[in-house]
Amino acid sequence: MSKNTQKQQLIDKIVEAIQDTNGNDIKIFDLSGIENSVAETFVICSANSNTQVNAISGNVEKKVRNELGDRPWHVEGTENALWVLMDYVSVVVHVFQTQTREYYDIEELWGDAKITSIAD
Repeated sequence: MSKNTQKQQLIDKIVEAIQDTNGNDIKIFDLSGIENSVAETFVICSANSNTQVNAISGNVEKKVRNELGDRPWHVEGTENALWVLMDYVSVVVHVFQTQTREYYDIEELWGDAKITSIAD
């Protein structure tokens, strides 16, 4: 299986897990054309509470581990659950509480990326 196929499977599984836990405003940022970017892809979504942020990140971790046998290299932000970052090396998942996402305006920050919106 090619690296791109594996990466696409990972992205699809992450999106599925987010949708399972009612994450909204899901966007996929293709950063592969951006010099010095920290990953090839960002998957970003919003949640309405810290409980939902933790539910989404927990479901992503469980689904990816159980169905693809992959674990995040690094996870941070679970303590306060305003913004959880899950690093799968080529794919980084950001689960934001809505107001935290608006504050950091990550779409503007990575405006050069090719952004795909996933229908809720």
